[in-house]
Amino acid sequence: NDGSVTKGRIWSFAVGDFLVVDDIESYNDIDPPDPESHTIFEAWSDGFLTPTTNGALVGNNLPPYTERANVHGGGQAMPLSYDNNLKFSEATLTLMAGRDWTRQGVTELSLWFRGAATNAAERMYVAVSSGAGAPAAVYHADPNVARTTAWTEWVIPLQQFADLGMNLTNVTSITIGFGTRGNATLPGGTGQMYFDDIKLRR
Repeated sequence: NDGSVTKGRIWSFAVGDFLVVDDIESYNDIDPPDPESHTIFEAWSDGFLTPTTNGALVGNNLPPYTERANVHGGGQAMPLSYDNNLKFSEATLTLMAGRDWTRQGVTELSLWFRGAATNAAERMYVAVSSGAGAPAAVYHADPNVARTTAWTEWVIPLQQFADLGMNLTNVTSITIGFGTRGNATLPGGTGQMYFDDIKLRR
């Protein structure tokens, strides 16, 4: 204040007791190759280029590419459609930062999801990768989970990924999928899912 320090009122604030993997809030509707583009289907790799084996598609066909009307937190959620007819369906986010999933004492992965009553019943899984080896997948216990109509939290102990051989100090990607991962020979159905607030917590 004019070169001097003026004592003001005390500001108070709170910080979240979690680490963000992806809260879906950073994505926009600017199409590539515009340098300002940061669409959700650029960040999450789906089956667009491999439709014969991967039936997942991330984002809406037209803007807004993210879900805006029904979200868990903030202003955006991730739409993910799946088609498991002789294929599996998954989308993968490559992690550029925040790869150490042991920092600050975190022990759980939390993500929120909802589906629709008309969805085909398919197994849902989350897989993580920590290097050159194959990702490790953990499956949801409910075989009808894709038919969940309300926002629901899925909490996965990180130890489950460690028990499958993942190095939690260097997690390079996270995958959300439906069906039996890597198996494109089983008959299956289709559905529409939404995901939000993917976080690590103690």
